[in-house]
Amino acid sequence: MHDSLDSFDMPGTTDMAWCPGCGNYKLLDSLKRALTLLEIDRTRLVMVSGIGQAAKAPQYINANMFNGLHGRALPAALGIRLANPELTLIVESGDGDMYGEGGNHFLHAIRRNPDITVIVHNNMVYGLTKGQASPTSCRAMTTPVQVKGVVSEPFNPAAVAIALNAPFVARAYAGNEEETTSIIMEAIRFKGTAIVDVLQPCVVFNALNTYTWFSEHTISVPEDHDPDDRTAAFALAVQDGPMPLGVLYRKEGRETYEEMVCCGQTPLHLCKAPDEVEFQNMLDRYR
Repeated sequence: MHDSLDSFDMPGTTDMAWCPGCGNYKLLDSLKRALTLLEIDRTRLVMVSGIGQAAKAPQYINANMFNGLHGRALPAALGIRLANPELTLIVESGDGDMYGEGGNHFLHAIRRNPDITVIVHNNMVYGLTKGQASPTSCRAMTTPVQVKGVVSEPFNPAAVAIALNAPFVARAYAGNEEETTSIIMEAIRFKGTAIVDVLQPCVVFNALNTYTWFSEHTISVPEDHDPDDRTAAFALAVQDGPMPLGVLYRKEGRETYEEMVCCGQTPLHLCKAPDEVEFQNMLDRYR
């Protein structure tokens, strides 16, 4: 058992590229605490990311990591999952990388449903490239590029994921570290694609969505909410007013992509191609 965060901590001399006060630090602490409490073997853990400030997070965790191209974290993670289905696999990237450049991969990863935990640092701005609007930026927010204010409708990742029937969809706020830790733990334990959209401030390039703003514009999911109710989950995801935090939707039992193509826990390159009868039986399950 891991007795502290030390097993996932990088050396104290590690150069951290994040600004003082950045919400990334709180999310990183929550993730390391979740991994520790779950007793995850760091030698069997792979962290995958794309490009961006949030995408640097796996570089600050003492575990295996793969840093891919901008927006391409999910296809890389899918390849790793098919190569070794026994690994614990976590994708961690930002709102621009995941919902902007990687938006198409986000959609199709949900369709395929590999057993991957997807944690998105959602600070509603591009932090690495100096503050232009991201897909989740609020309307009327001004930036060095959108000088008269953002005019586009913000992308709603939770609503999109639920609409596509992602089996696990949650929203957290990095400032609530205990709750964020709990949600991440539940997502890692879940079998299937688990989407965790984590709201967090960018203290340099986003003067609108501050710690105070998120505290005032978020609420807890109602105690009587049934996460198995997809219609109710979608209503929470799109409701006006404060954004509900917690597990919005959870549906057990959906077959994972590796179960459909990898003979369960067998790496894809070792799988025997199904014969005609086996292939027909597989197709019949989806009719």
